[in-house]
Amino acid sequence: MTAPLRLFNSLTREQDVFAPVHSGEARVYSCGPTVYNYPHIGNMRAYVFADVLGRTLSFKGYRLTHVINITDVGHLTDDADAGEDKLEKAAAAGAKSIWDIAKHFTEAYWADVRALNIRQPARWSIATDYVPQMIDFAQKIAPDHCYELDSGLYFDVSTVAHYGALARAKTDEGESRIAPVDGKRNAADFAIWRKTPPGESRQMEWDSPWGRGAPGWHLECSVMSGDLLGFPFDIHTGGIDHREIHHPNEIAQNQAFCHSDASGAKIWMHNNFLVERSGKMSKSSGEFLRLQLLNDRGYHPLAYRLLCLQAHYRSELEFSWEGLGAALVRLKRLTLAAAPLRDAAEGAEPGPAFAPLLARFDAAISDDLNTAVALTVLDEALALKKADPAARRAAIAAMDAVLGLRLLDLDRADLRLRPTNAELAESQVGEALERRRSARAARDFAASDAIRDELAAKGVEVMDGDPLGWDWKL
Repeated sequence: MTAPLRLFNSLTREQDVFAPVHSGEARVYSCGPTVYNYPHIGNMRAYVFADVLGRTLSFKGYRLTHVINITDVGHLTDDADAGEDKLEKAAAAGAKSIWDIAKHFTEAYWADVRALNIRQPARWSIATDYVPQMIDFAQKIAPDHCYELDSGLYFDVSTVAHYGALARAKTDEGESRIAPVDGKRNAADFAIWRKTPPGESRQMEWDSPWGRGAPGWHLECSVMSGDLLGFPFDIHTGGIDHREIHHPNEIAQNQAFCHSDASGAKIWMHNNFLVERSGKMSKSSGEFLRLQLLNDRGYHPLAYRLLCLQAHYRSELEFSWEGLGAALVRLKRLTLAAAPLRDAAEGAEPGPAFAPLLARFDAAISDDLNTAVALTVLDEALALKKADPAARRAAIAAMDAVLGLRLLDLDRADLRLRPTNAELAESQVGEALERRRSARAARDFAASDAIRDELAAKGVEVMDGDPLGWDWKL
């Protein structure tokens, strides 16, 4: 008997026992990136979290359908319907087609997804593929819930029950982030369709009953989640910043479309922020922390995944290079401990020796995805070196299926990434180590030590007695 899966529901502010809408299935929608720039590592924390959620649901035996959207239109520079369209602005700044901008940054995001061993969803839904469905959705809710202004079609939040319950911020202070628009009935009313201003044109615009223009950002997620998963579906995920405006607006649209107080998803889940004290987590700084920068400094992407797993997804996680370095060391130790199991027979059962550990692992991830505790159980399983290798391999494989660290196929040498500022090529390191071996064989320890010191000065750590032999000093 496995532990019941309990997940923190932002809508109720309580842990809810997961009870699927459709027996044996789990249908999940995750708010994806707006592809106007490279994702920073704080953005990617949301997808590590959603991946662990999906892996947990699979581990628990549910047939998973996971959808992640790609926003290539409609998201303004302010989340609350103010400013320019992010894609239009990026295209103008880069003197490129908006379609080329979207394609380039979508592929960059997908590369980061692969590097972090995030599983592919059942569907990547592209916003611009769904504009006709968005117009149809808006037409259905407009008579009872929307009104038209010169700037577009707006949703009247007073027409649905409990607006803002997810954010719990229906106050003047909570609504202060929303820019005033002449003619809006309520401060929190939001755009369903944004008309192209007279005399202007956009690279992305469509004809609609309300004039030529583009859909509002909030509309796309209601349309795509409902179309691909059906209302109601099980879980909607996103960053905690979406909890304040974007997701309450989605819920309002869902209520209007379904003619009920239902929110669209039964459970709404939000990961907390990754905090970086220097301010380089914001794309507005121009130079921000990307996964590629971690690679360039010699940190394997899975070290960042492990860093995320070491904290609960609902807690703030402070990023530092020291913390990332410690995560990389821990990942190397895990990989080294798992290495002897790679040749063990596959297909075995974990057996009674590992049953208590697997039960504790299951209890940890069933407790609102407590990966920090789950990792300690993994450590214990790896430490049982006298247990049957095939059974031990099966237990580690089951745990890593949730954690996604690739422990049974990643070699420790794979974690040795050359920093871009390294003075030596790996072949030169090999040559120096060969000279050092010759010196040691000749008992010329002064020459041996000199070579070691020379390598250390150029960012190479020599590790005598370690099968890996050497590593970059980060």
